[in-house]
Amino acid sequence: MAALAFAGGACQEAPAAPPKPAAPAPARPKVTDVSAEDYVMPTLPRAHVRLKDAYGGVHRVEVEVAATGESRTRGLMWRKSLTAGQGMLFIFPDEEVRGFWMRNTLIPLDMLFITSEGRVVGIIENAEPRTLTNRSVGIPSQYVLEVPGGWCQKNGIVRGGTAEFEGVSTLPIKP
Repeated sequence: MAALAFAGGACQEAPAAPPKPAAPAPARPKVTDVSAEDYVMPTLPRAHVRLKDAYGGVHRVEVEVAATGESRTRGLMWRKSLTAGQGMLFIFPDEEVRGFWMRNTLIPLDMLFITSEGRVVGIIENAEPRTLTNRSVGIPSQYVLEVPGGWCQKNGIVRGGTAEFEGVSTLPIKP
């Protein structure tokens, strides 16, 4: 029952007590699995890769740089789109034969395997999403550039071409 108060000869209802704040929801544990869809990846550094096509033209790709074990593992997982002219550059500490799979990757990608000297030694085109197939060109590389599926063919990028990197020389590369 509400309490009544008299103010200046008039009867008024006393204000109700403020509602008690709801108990806070229990905190969700931080997601630490980099391959989980709800993992929050820190913002990656950005750079550019310039690729020469088969006809001597140059194509500049804006890239996110994956230069740590965590960022290389996460890669482009769970992305629903990738705009032409954009991609992800994976940088490894040394040159060796690399293999990539597309688990939790939702879009087809072209993968360019690039040596420490900037030579494109192989391209995997339109890698099928959501598969665990190991994709490798069997030749040592230090860099792998992922771009939207079909981008290489559309732009005349072929094995044997060259790549130049802008804005990556000062980035730390972690195993």
